[in-house]
Amino acid sequence: MTTLNRTIDHTLLAPEATQADIDRIIREAKEHHFRSVMLNPYWVAYAHQQLADTDVNTDTVIGFPLGANTTAIKVAETKQAIHDGVDEIDVVMNIGEFKSGHFATVTSDLKAVIQTAHNHDKLAKVIIETALLSDAEITQASELVVDAGAEFVKTSTGFSTRGASVHDVTLMKQAVGDRIQVKASGGVHTKAEAEAMLAAGATRLGTSSGIAVVSE
Repeated sequence: MTTLNRTIDHTLLAPEATQADIDRIIREAKEHHFRSVMLNPYWVAYAHQQLADTDVNTDTVIGFPLGANTTAIKVAETKQAIHDGVDEIDVVMNIGEFKSGHFATVTSDLKAVIQTAHNHDKLAKVIIETALLSDAEITQASELVVDAGAEFVKTSTGFSTRGASVHDVTLMKQAVGDRIQVKASGGVHTKAEAEAMLAAGATRLGTSSGIAVVSE
């Protein structure tokens, strides 16, 4: 069974994050053997260098936090991140187009990014921003992510009205079954919250509170 620390993407996406903040996140991830550090694209090359010869991945976000970039920009971001040494990418779905019912457009957008990642053996997660979706939309978006070929469907950016909930994760897991995995992100601050997300069906957690979670 995977230990709790290996489910955690140790996250720092705040725009005001300084070099010292990034160094702290990297140091903590090494010390606690977290699955990855999740940083903005600017820091990927630096983090990759600092994490060489460790068991910690370097992950980043694409089309973040709104999902409203053009496909070409999302693909270019992905290519740059791959060049810089990224291991996994978390791309934001075009939420407005999804809510407009333009599902083919959304799927095409995601497939372009996911295929770019897969061409270089990188793993892809899709953020559907559950805070902005109804229960029915969460289910439908999760199905769409399966069709787009990602390895994970992810709840949240952490920059909307709320983060993940156990209810969200339950719906997503019911939708995807064992076809892909579920990542709960945002709102995970304690060990109890982390364990509740995992019990609901998540296999990965995105949190900036990783130290608190594993230290309890």
